[in-house]
Amino acid sequence: MKKLTDKRTKISNNKINILTKFPENEDFEIVVVGAGISGAVIAERCARILRKKVLVIEKRYHIGGNCYDHFDKKGILIHKYGPHLFHTNYENVWKYVKKFSEWCKYEHKVLSYVDKKLVPIPVNINTVNILFGEHIKSENEMKKWLEKKIIPITNSKNSEESAISRVGKELYEKMFKFYTKKQWNLWPSELDASVMNRIPVRTNYEDRYFTDKYQFLPKDSYTKMFNNLLAHPNIKVLLNTDYFKVRKKLKKAKYLFYTGQIDRFFNYRTEKGRERLPYRSLRFKFKTYNKKYFQKNSVINYPEKKPSFTRIVEYKHFTKQKHPKTTISREFSKSKGEPYYPVPNPKNKEIFERFKKQVDKLKNVFFVGRLANYQYFNIDQTIKNALDLFKEFKKNIKE
Repeated sequence: MKKLTDKRTKISNNKINILTKFPENEDFEIVVVGAGISGAVIAERCARILRKKVLVIEKRYHIGGNCYDHFDKKGILIHKYGPHLFHTNYENVWKYVKKFSEWCKYEHKVLSYVDKKLVPIPVNINTVNILFGEHIKSENEMKKWLEKKIIPITNSKNSEESAISRVGKELYEKMFKFYTKKQWNLWPSELDASVMNRIPVRTNYEDRYFTDKYQFLPKDSYTKMFNNLLAHPNIKVLLNTDYFKVRKKLKKAKYLFYTGQIDRFFNYRTEKGRERLPYRSLRFKFKTYNKKYFQKNSVINYPEKKPSFTRIVEYKHFTKQKHPKTTISREFSKSKGEPYYPVPNPKNKEIFERFKKQVDKLKNVFFVGRLANYQYFNIDQTIKNALDLFKEFKKNIKE
């Protein structure tokens, strides 16, 4: 991979100030709950730009949230919570992250195992040719093929309508219907159109999963990048600590930034009584093989009823790491466990809005990130959400 370094930026080599116990005799003006993307960005901005003392409280044993990566027992760099890929068109986001890491060019491609064949996803000309034995050669021919297959729906009400209005019923059945069921434990017809709208459809040979202007991975690791974000003398990090068990000790803090589940913050209570927002979680089954590579691509999806896992990820494809062995993970979706994805549908939006009403009544408490906003943010969207919130916060406290 081609390495990209921003020579104007001096990457920090300092260590994070990790606390071994709750700082009983120390006051912090700002408390940040969560050391993932949102929390790390907010903490860094408040410490560096506003020169405030910041305490970051993290319930896990590590920083980085779901982006956390590490070397396994065989010495292979893996992503503990599944692959996380940085891509963006936001100039301010790219300018910001370059301050905290050197970056390597990486353009993500995904294959899907359908009808005992490996086909590109997003759907493109090659996908159709391989699956249906077609001989499409041009974008115009591909558009005509799709026009014959799709069922026109102007305003898709759910993900099933979104899919069949863009790729038709055959491709929907083969590539999306059961994959969605395995991933969400809901049929596409039970999910907002926004879920399927995230998946692009191509009428050419483009097989990159993303087409953003900036597509990179941290040269060393995401964890190293988070270390650089949080390695500021004004920041202290308390790991292995549940915020809700120590919140009463934080009354002197003037401002709170919360990145966790919005319903958990209010003890699952709204004006209608006790309510919970559903989230999808994941289970990873890691295995190391005594071979250079296990599969021909970093990610291969399995969208059919069986097997029960949704995809296999091979991490050496991301890093181009030289190692005689390789580690993969099979990914299983589940309803309980660490929350990864909000479940977008009308019912859950209504529940979220009831919690949001309570958020709006709070003073000096700010909700930021995927779980706090109950939105399916990408990495760059999460960073932008935090940067935008900080910009507004900075303006208000100076007024």
